[in-house]
Amino acid sequence: MPKTSGLTLEQRRELKAQKRLKQREISVLRAGKMHKARLLAQPGSDVSLVTLPALNVGCSGWFYWHLKGSFYPSQMPTGEWFAHYADHFDTVELNAPFYSWPTVATVLSWRRQAHGRTMVYTVKAPELITHIRKFEETGTLVQDFGYIADVLGPLMGCFLFQLPPSYHYSAERLDNILQQLDPARRNVVEFRHASWWNDHVYEAFENAGAIFCSCSGPRLPDPVIKTAPDVYVRFHGTERWYRHDYSDDELRDWVFRICAVNAQRVWIYFNNDFDGYAIKNAMTLRAMLREGE
Repeated sequence: MPKTSGLTLEQRRELKAQKRLKQREISVLRAGKMHKARLLAQPGSDVSLVTLPALNVGCSGWFYWHLKGSFYPSQMPTGEWFAHYADHFDTVELNAPFYSWPTVATVLSWRRQAHGRTMVYTVKAPELITHIRKFEETGTLVQDFGYIADVLGPLMGCFLFQLPPSYHYSAERLDNILQQLDPARRNVVEFRHASWWNDHVYEAFENAGAIFCSCSGPRLPDPVIKTAPDVYVRFHGTERWYRHDYSDDELRDWVFRICAVNAQRVWIYFNNDFDGYAIKNAMTLRAMLREGE
């Protein structure tokens, strides 16, 4: 890896852009390999038949260096971090696949590291689908990525598809997204443009059996939307992305609104990890929800 010390801001940006381009090229190659693996594989078990917990609360990732010395003991080897996380949470939202399409070997490693533990993975779809192609002729890619559920089996939670802030609502785009989702999977779609919060979208999601992602994020509507038996909520922050420390009063308000929709199953992930607030906030909200059961 090239050293960045001594480089100008423009040079560092160029280096970062080159790295992202390389990652995208690798993702395309890995997608092709997973396509072949899916076609050669035996039909997977029906993940929808697996009984999952009614309450799933965790964080958007678990491997963050700034958690060393706070959540993770200073002397704990990084190889033990996942086990430590799994001692405190039963689910995690994997965001790394958004940047780099995982290999089958990587997915199998997720299974191994959770062996003997109660753990459910939610997996974020690659930017190749949501940000580069933006659901334009991505049906095969969606199917290929869905193969992860067959590999994970009972450890599979949801697939999260997050669209970019520039992606505003249109009826054509809505139909395009829903037609390409695999109804055999538990699909969650998160929008970052406020135009998607409308009744036509909710109705279409209900008809498709897709989950509309509710979220707490700057300049976005924050109602708890239920379009399927499951409800999914992501916490990013309020005024600043990824930095907000939610107060108990803020979390109680969310608990009240989440309980009010009477969902069969709830998925909640905290993505306000920049200052390490996600762990604390997730534990607090989970305790509040359990008290209300």
